[in-house]
Amino acid sequence: MSGFLRAMSFRSACIIGAALCAGLLGFGFFLQYVIDLHPCPLCLVQRGFYFGMLAVFVLGALHAPSGFGTRVYGVLALLFGLGGIGTAGRQVWLQHLPADKVPECGPDLYYMMENFPLARTITNLFKGSGECAAVDWTYLGLSIAEWSLVWFVLLCVACLWLALRRNPARRPDPAT
Repeated sequence: MSGFLRAMSFRSACIIGAALCAGLLGFGFFLQYVIDLHPCPLCLVQRGFYFGMLAVFVLGALHAPSGFGTRVYGVLALLFGLGGIGTAGRQVWLQHLPADKVPECGPDLYYMMENFPLARTITNLFKGSGECAAVDWTYLGLSIAEWSLVWFVLLCVACLWLALRRNPARRPDPAT
């Protein structure tokens, strides 16, 4: 396995990362539009971080840099992943609060964007609300936020690997 990882090209690693992010986002949209689970403000912020990681991975796959460029893409994706860890961690924390400590539900994102200044909207998004503490769906005993936290951690480990690994000798890519 370590030989496989060592020989994997930067482009291949980015394609796998992009596919994972796209799959996770697709599952989130499936839950929203098919299962009818509406995302809370913190879920929307997490989606934004997944989109950020997806964009970095796609750009990294298209560019396929060597040397320092691989570190730049790895660190950029890692920053989005760390934001996702913080956001998902906040939501997991809210979900494990005692019922009397859960904050009250606030206005939805669309109302805040139309009626609040941008700074206040962003602050409220990252704080979360009572609806962020609700656990509407679980799989293997973990909520959506807990699964999101697991995936952000795994993606961050992959980003660290991309940023810190020694690049194998660059071989011509058969796709080009």
